[in-house]
Amino acid sequence: QVQLVESGGGLVQAGGSLRLSCAASGSTFSINVIALYRWYRQAPGKQRELVAGISSGGMTNYVDSVKGRFTISRDRAKNTVYLQMNSLKPEDTAVYYCNADGRLGPKTYTYWGQGTQVTVSS
Repeated sequence: QVQLVESGGGLVQAGGSLRLSCAASGSTFSINVIALYRWYRQAPGKQRELVAGISSGGMTNYVDSVKGRFTISRDRAKNTVYLQMNSLKPEDTAVYYCNADGRLGPKTYTYWGQGTQVTVSS
């Protein structure tokens, strides 16, 4: 009922910046009950890692390795979540995935985007 589409990935030099976007589309009701958006990343040969999250109330959290460099935000009018990534490092290279949890009563509905590649060159 909800589709997530990421964009904004690409190739950037170390120290550079990128802004990822995650646009939600589909059922208005399903979008409105999304309680949590998260960005994950997965580097080659590594497990998927939670990078940042933002709740419906606007609370944010970050993995220690990106604190002070990445900022997650949400534009409710556009049904879009962003990940501003500054001071990028080669170790930030990964496929970045958008994730959303919709909660309706006792049920949680989880949605994933297709991913967008971020490559940071040294």
